[in-house]
Amino acid sequence: MKVRKNYLLLIAALVWAVAGGNILRIGVEAYETYFGLLNVLLSAGVYLVFQIFVFGKMVRKHTVRIVGYEEERQFFLKFFDKKAFCIMAFMMTFGIGLRVSGWCPEVFIAVFYTGLGASLLTAGGLFLVNFAGVMRKSIQSA
Repeated sequence: MKVRKNYLLLIAALVWAVAGGNILRIGVEAYETYFGLLNVLLSAGVYLVFQIFVFGKMVRKHTVRIVGYEEERQFFLKFFDKKAFCIMAFMMTFGIGLRVSGWCPEVFIAVFYTGLGASLLTAGGLFLVNFAGVMRKSIQSA
């Protein structure tokens, strides 16, 4: 199934927002007994690290790639490249395995998942902002 290339940004926004919302929910639910200033600051640190070094760069990279496609219609899964899908699969597998294994204390899940989920949710929001910007430009140029 092919979609107009600009809609790949919307698909990316939805995928990352759903993933981020789910991970954030898991972290917040685990936070009940661990809520405190130090843990909130640690979650904020996790958020910033992922936003600055991973997801912020990823959003820019994929937005440039998508907007640069020459053909107007693209396969709907081309919102990511193969490397990004592999990273996503690894993160999901590792995250689920980590939680199910019980190797990490619940406080780690609370702190880490809250920061990571918020960062993923922000990435979804950034893709949505980029989609809106691209759509605005295409309407103005029409």
